[in-house]
Amino acid sequence: MKDYIEERAVSAAQYIIENNATVRKTAKAFNISKSTVHKDVHERLKKINPALYSDAQRVLEVNKSERHIRGGMATREKYLKQRSKKLSP
Repeated sequence: MKDYIEERAVSAAQYIIENNATVRKTAKAFNISKSTVHKDVHERLKKINPALYSDAQRVLEVNKSERHIRGGMATREKYLKQRSKKLSP
């Protein structure tokens, strides 16, 4: 594996842990795709640094378990904004 890929995988995992970041947020921060973040953190990092891998996995599992709540809140906000636009003169 190329050195820059290993460095990117470690950096992405550190970012996830430090910022409690989602895969999507990490992808945006590193200007790479969600698929690349997923592959870096779930496959490559496991071989490079198992301890860092387990820490990153804990954060991602919490994010995964909460995503339906964040989605519901975003939908609620969307409809509240639409409603307020309709009610305002």
